[in-house]
Amino acid sequence: MTYTIPPSCVHCGICLPECPTNAIQIDKNNEHWIEPGLCNSCEDNHSKPPCVSSCPDSLPLPLPTKKGRYKAHPRVLNTHHLFANGHNNPIASSMVIWEACNLLAKGSVFPWRTDNQDKLYFERLVKQGKGKIEFRLTKDVDSHVNHTLGEKDAASTIELMDIRAACVHLIFAAFATTLERPWEEEFAIDNKQIETYLGLNKRKDLSKAAKLTLIKSLIQQPCKLIANVDWFRQGKIQSFSLPKDRIWHLAAIDNHFQEDAHGYKHLVGMTFRIRAGMWAKYFLNKQGYKKYVAYYQYGTLPKFLLTTVMTIWHQHEGTVRMMLWLLFKTKMGKQQRITIPKLMYVAYGEAKVREAALNREKRKRLLRRFESDLEVLNHYQIKPIFDPVTYPTKIQPLWARLAAVPDDADEAMEFWIKDGCNETSITDPAPPGKWNLLMKARILYFELPPEWDKQLSRWENKKQRKTRRQSKTQTVSHLNAEQIISARKRLGISQRKLAQQLGKSQSWIRDIENSRFSAKPDDRLKLKKILDLEE
Repeated sequence: MTYTIPPSCVHCGICLPECPTNAIQIDKNNEHWIEPGLCNSCEDNHSKPPCVSSCPDSLPLPLPTKKGRYKAHPRVLNTHHLFANGHNNPIASSMVIWEACNLLAKGSVFPWRTDNQDKLYFERLVKQGKGKIEFRLTKDVDSHVNHTLGEKDAASTIELMDIRAACVHLIFAAFATTLERPWEEEFAIDNKQIETYLGLNKRKDLSKAAKLTLIKSLIQQPCKLIANVDWFRQGKIQSFSLPKDRIWHLAAIDNHFQEDAHGYKHLVGMTFRIRAGMWAKYFLNKQGYKKYVAYYQYGTLPKFLLTTVMTIWHQHEGTVRMMLWLLFKTKMGKQQRITIPKLMYVAYGEAKVREAALNREKRKRLLRRFESDLEVLNHYQIKPIFDPVTYPTKIQPLWARLAAVPDDADEAMEFWIKDGCNETSITDPAPPGKWNLLMKARILYFELPPEWDKQLSRWENKKQRKTRRQSKTQTVSHLNAEQIISARKRLGISQRKLAQQLGKSQSWIRDIENSRFSAKPDDRLKLKKILDLEE
């Protein structure tokens, strides 16, 4: 039984600090109400609940069970639904979003550190240390408060991290791509949309109140991540630094109530208003990308991935972490050679892999778990292609070896007869030292489901066409070091003066003339014009 605050309440706030589950909330009208999914009527207390005992009017009151169906009132949202084609949707895919997804998926398994002020943080170096992204945690979801947590205070926040919050983070990243200026504009998403995207609308074992509380918790977790970014110069885009800011700002929560015949209000829905942090101004900026002052980095989010994660997260956390990691990794190219230690770090954390290396029993358990997680990936059409040199058949999982058995009964019989005549059988146990062999093994790539692979193929073809165009341009406009030196001396131009006319540094000119690297096509055209060289 849960409690409710009736209209007769004067909203003095005495009961607010008395609630041990923080079920008593304050709405935008500064009126108090009780979230039914958090209220447990203080079951451990044999007397009256503390909120009732502290109230001079003996409020709140027990909430009667709602009779009849919840009425569905239409809600006007300023954003459209995702997955318009029924298969996938664009998604922000910058390094900030990728690492935030990994962090939410791994929680306490993540390699957190503490700084000299005892504040918890995680640092991700980029491009061999040329840039970095630093993540921190906050307990408050108020977007105006950026107070970060220390090691002791952060322990409870990390412990409550739910791997399903990573899915909500991806949904936010998909909605952000629908806005022109996501760091300034808000998007709205309600509980019904979240239920549809995550498959919670099929969970008949959860009450309405339980679903709403779960959704609210999953929404709030990505909004507790704070990041500051130091990015390096890439091409024409200058280096930049972003002070600490939330990945996602929870601007407001609109609660929707339905009043029964006795005047009691029942919570029937929630609408969440979200705005992307300042990372979007530099990594999801269409206009800035055209002007060479920012990036516009996006990928694809397959619809099936969200429902799959929600289905298997409890039994196969390792599979889910690898699946979410591959969502961004494959954006870099399908033919990625991934080492087995790296996959294990993603799935279970570096600490657990190191422990397994030193303990035989833990090693055996981790191997079984890893091969089981790979099998689940394969079941959902994310098929690992093993490197035949470093990951030969003898150390491959049994399910992968059995894939060679024909489906036809007669052919299968012939297969097993031949297998029995061989010196080694397909069902032989793993050879001694399998762990050490796996630590040197790798997977060539993963075959992906059609709705995922199709978009990646388009991107790869687009990259190849761009590379061919650049190569063609470079061949036609070739300019070697001797030509530059001869023309510069002929015109009596110093390296310093040439650098000034090009808008480059003198060391850049010196490196070009020493053939340390080649100038880009645009720079070659400028050099030809300044040095009066024929096209």
